[in-house]
Amino acid sequence: MNYTDRDVYGMYKDKSGADAGPGPALMGANTLVYNNVYNQQDEDLGQIKEIMLDVASGRIAYAVLSFGGLLGMGTKFFAVPWSALELDPVNKRFVLNVNKDRLDKAPGFDKDNWPNMADATWEQSIHAYYGTEPGSFLNRN
Repeated sequence: MNYTDRDVYGMYKDKSGADAGPGPALMGANTLVYNNVYNQQDEDLGQIKEIMLDVASGRIAYAVLSFGGLLGMGTKFFAVPWSALELDPVNKRFVLNVNKDRLDKAPGFDKDNWPNMADATWEQSIHAYYGTEPGSFLNRN
């Protein structure tokens, strides 16, 4: 599924003129969930299942990606730093620069056992794994 399929308000419809809607630089949050994620080798890495917002800063911190399993069995979830994802507006999907083997070995969790994503140690380890910079969690008082 892609973000145009989830566009219930028509904000991504092809319109003429310079001000033809918000996408892709500004997108509706509900249209991001269930988007497909691929890598640069065009391998399917799964789907975005949830968007995690840093409420204090108002920014997206992580996309929770589902990967693996068959018919929902054995599916693993991964918190991927939002900065590690790139929108591919041509194919209407997201790209994560990681191969399948590396994603399979990434720190993950199951749907019934979510990590404390506000924990500074956890945050640093996730960002180190994906080669991104930590967000605002570490700087809160």
